[in-house]
Order: sequence, then C-alpha cells, then structure tokens
Amino acid sequence: MMADANRSEAKPALASEPAWCEELRQRYLRGESSQFVLFGNVHDVVLYEGKLYGVSELLAEVVFARTKDTILVYNVSTGVRFTKRKADLRGAEDLVVQREPAKVLPLIERLFTTNDRIAAILEYADTVAPAGDTSFSTMEDRAAVVTIHRWSLLRTLERADSIIVLIVENLSELHPRIVSNPRVATVRVSMPSKSERAQIVAHTDPSLSAADVEHLSEITAGLKAIQLVSILTPSAAVDGDADRTRYVLELLAKGASPSPAVLERAQKLAAITKGMSFEEVRRLIAPDGESPSRAEDVRAEVGRLVAARKREIIERECFGLIEFVESQHGFDVVGGLDEVKRELATIAKNMREGRRNRCPMGLLFTGPMGTGKTFVAEAFARESGMTAIKLKNFRSKWVGATEGNLEKILHVIQAIGQIIVIIDEGDRAFGGSDGDGDGGTSSRVIGRIKEFMSDTENRGRVLFVLMTNRPDKLDVDIKRAGRLDRKIPFLYPQTQEEVERIVRAQLRKAKVTHEGPLDPALLSGIVGYSNADIEAIVLLAADHANAAREGDSVLTDEDLAAAVSDYLPSRDVKMIEYMELLAVFEASNRRMLPSKYAELSVDELQTKLVRLRAECGSRR
Repeated sequence: MMADANRSEAKPALASEPAWCEELRQRYLRGESSQFVLFGNVHDVVLYEGKLYGVSELLAEVVFARTKDTILVYNVSTGVRFTKRKADLRGAEDLVVQREPAKVLPLIERLFTTNDRIAAILEYADTVAPAGDTSFSTMEDRAAVVTIHRWSLLRTLERADSIIVLIVENLSELHPRIVSNPRVATVRVSMPSKSERAQIVAHTDPSLSAADVEHLSEITAGLKAIQLVSILTPSAAVDGDADRTRYVLELLAKGASPSPAVLERAQKLAAITKGMSFEEVRRLIAPDGESPSRAEDVRAEVGRLVAARKREIIERECFGLIEFVESQHGFDVVGGLDEVKRELATIAKNMREGRRNRCPMGLLFTGPMGTGKTFVAEAFARESGMTAIKLKNFRSKWVGATEGNLEKILHVIQAIGQIIVIIDEGDRAFGGSDGDGDGGTSSRVIGRIKEFMSDTENRGRVLFVLMTNRPDKLDVDIKRAGRLDRKIPFLYPQTQEEVERIVRAQLRKAKVTHEGPLDPALLSGIVGYSNADIEAIVLLAADHANAAREGDSVLTDEDLAAAVSDYLPSRDVKMIEYMELLAVFEASNRRMLPSKYAELSVDELQTKLVRLRAECGSRR
C-alpha cells in the first residue's frame, strides 16, 4: 500500500535522539496513528549534534525536515509559520495572515486534503482545544475540538504520509475528547536522564573534568536542561555583577593576591549565585569562615551552590506546590523510639545503596497527636541524606487545574529520584470521600496518587511518608501492601525510662543542660504525657530557670518540678486511647509495640477497639 511505502521511508533513527523522539517515530512507522500529543517536559531544550533545540524546533528542523515536503508550526500568539515549504503550495499565503483557531484550522485541513507529506505542529494545544465542560465552551472552542478530533479519523492523512503533533504541558489541560481518542497517540517528554544531563553539562562547560561532569549530573536530578544551562552559563555582565565577583573573590582569596584559577572560580561562582543575597553567598561558600582549597572541597562548594539554585528553581517551577525539607535536627534529638529509628535507618541505607528490592513503597506514621511523627519524619530526612519534600495545597478552584498541578508535582518527583515525599494529615488528603461535591476532582486526584504510589518503577527511588492520627479515616486502598508497606506506630511514652530519654533529647534540642540524674519521682509523674507535652515542660523549665537566675542555661530538678506543676496538658483520655489502639492495630511489626500492647492477642485488641470506636469513632 502507498501509506506503508511512504512510512517505510520515514526518518532514520537519530544519533543520541531523546527517548520520546524514538517512541514517536516507532509508533508512527507502525501506523498506530498520524496524530500525536506530546506532553510533559515540552518547554525544555534538547541537545542534538552539538546544538540545543526546543521541542518544536527539533521536530521541525531535524525530525520532519528529512521526509516532509511542508512543515508548519502554529500557536495562537504568532499564528502559522512555515519552516519548510514546497514551491507550488497553494493556500499558504492565506494561512500566514491568520491567528484565530476558527480560521486557521480549516485552512490547515485544506492543506492536508490537497497535498502530501505535510507535518503540522500545534504548540500550546490547550489554548486551541482547552479542557472543560462542553456545555460551558464557546462555539469556537467546540468547533476546534471537533475539527482536531476529525483529523484523527481522516484516512487521507495516512495515505498522504502526513502527521499532526499537538504539544501541551499537561494532558489534563487538553480537551478530554482528544486525549481519550484511541486514534490519537500520546507521548510523554520526560525530564532529562542522568546521561542526558551529563551531556548538557559537558556541552555547556567543556572545561569541566569528567569527575565534575559526573558530580553535577548527579546533583541536578529534577532540573530541566534549560535550567541546567542557565545555572552553568555565565550571563552577560550587568550592574552589580562586578560587586558580586569582588565579594566572592574576597571570600576565596581572603585578602591574598588571587591566582588566575581563583579569579576564574570567583567569576563562575558569581554567575551561579546570581539572585542570592551576599549573606546567602557567604553561608554557602564559606559557612565556617574558611574558603575551600582542595579540589574535593571546591566540588562540594559548587555542589552546595547548585543544590541551592536547584531547590529555588524547582519550588518556583511548581508554583509553591512543594516545599523542600531542610531539617535542622537528626535522630540525636529524638528521644526513645529506638526500634523506629533502627527501622528508618535501615530503609535509608537500602535506598542510598541501591538495594531497591528491599525498600518499601511507602511508610505510614500513625499515632495520637504530639507523639513526634512530623519531628521524626524531618529527622529521617536529614539522617537519610536524601532530598525530601512536603506536598503543599495543590488544589485549585479552576476546572482541570488541580489535576494539572498534581501532574507537575509527580513529574518533578519522578525526575529527582532518591526522594522522600512527606504528607502530613494524610487522613485529610486521602479520606474516603467519593468527591461528588467537587465534580469528582478528589476521586481523580486520589486515584492518580494511588497509581503513582503503586508504580513498582518508583521502588527504592521515591518513598512516601504519610502521617495521620486517624488511620481509620484513610481510604482503605491507600493502606494496602504495595503502597504503604510499613505501618509504624507512635505512642506516648509508657515507662519512666522512655520519659527520661525524651527529656534528655528535649534538653539537647533546647540547648540547655541538667547536671546529674533526673528525679525518678518527677519522671514517673509525667509518664503518659506526649512528646509535645514533655517538650513544652522543658521549655517552661528553661524560662523558669532564666527568670530565677538570669542567663542561666542549667536546669535543676526544682525548675523541672515547677514546670510540671504549672503545665496543664490537653487531655482527652478516651480519644487518645482510641488513637493509640488504632496505631497498634495498624502496626506492621509486633516488636515496635510496648509490652502492654505486644502481649495482647488480636481478638483482645479488636474487642477494645470496637468498644472505643462506638464512643469516639465519629469524632475528629
């Protein structure tokens, strides 16, 4: 058949072409479709044969240029432009003077039906056929959706060896009638892989050593190629650049006459730190007042700067939808919970060392309020040495925006890899609501997150840590093995020894001391208090000591006793017991439970739980 003959002549595989390009080529050659939607990282650049191309540029100037007679690119801002055009093409003049989709799309269709070997690239396709309820769409939007949908059914395109590519960042922003069309093939443009980042780094700065290229390609995971280029490429000098360079030079040379190598380093670091205050630059380059000199220290210095810019860029890219966790404390200020800390340390080690098959997909931290779930999660992030983020409120009142925000977040998470995702108050994020009140948005969002959490490709690369004091409010499906594999209970201290460890940890955290042993009677009086209550008591005792002996940071038993007698904990005994039993019942391992629960049978726990659920189950 003619179509098969034409397709067999399609472009050969490009050297070092990106994976999405090869996927598009293979699916086109198989005759799967003549209409494609490229989505994902579509506003990035691609390095090909020593030159950086945008996605549209690569398609128009390289991919289709070899086999198509006419190539046009359209968006609603610039209208139609031809990057290649056969001499006798009729109707081209009418196209280039139009911008409105209602006028442009019929003219493009006329080209398809009267000419062979045409490639049409529609940029920002969501502005041509936006998502939304058809009943609220304008007549122009409806016509655009129907036109693009009809194109996928035209056998003329296949016979003429023509192709249409729609480019959109988020599939959720394109009309669902197009996305769900089986005759339209979707291809994801992924974030740059490590090898692609290495090529970009080497291309941007050829003077870097192989070790530096490897280091930078490792720490820039999650960045787009265009962002990586902007970090590594010194920009043109503007007012203030000379001052920045002089300041960095002072930090590096410390008054000595700078060598050419130090001057070059100062210029490069000044370019990388553009946008940061001088104080931020000082903390990153010389946090202890000493500038690095050895090659390893210099590499670490550059790594810190790039990591800081990376966090800034990704947070801005995600419009504040995520927050990087920069914990100031580790497990040394976490009192007690020895089994929990050992479990988390093992998980972090397996992730760092690449033993992915031994890593859980997710963790559920559950227990009453004030038991230190968030505190331990942040300490775990620091101890693990991995990137950690918190999901912020990504929900929007605009139709389709919530799903688009979520896709952006998940895309970044997958690109960063070796990452811990912390979700606080998980019962609110993953409650059992059917989402009817918001048009089904909640159901779609929860379903998409579940799908991502259970993707085995993420095992050992992405670890979800979900926290809640009401696991009974969670969607049951989110708690299954393969999503939240390990359930870790956080309970109030049950013994005097546990209380003492927590008090000692809180003293270290507050940077106050207590000489000698702690009074056993004092400790036994606060058994059953939460970790948060004990922290409040230590801080209250520090205030008492400071008031009694101005500037004194050494606490006495009298200070602690005064704080205990003055402090009034918030107590809801029934609800706390119910939350504890829920945590115990969810626990994955009996060894993490205190003896008063570990020795109970499942039937005994169930009986207690049923009784308390009748009293407290409907309360928040």
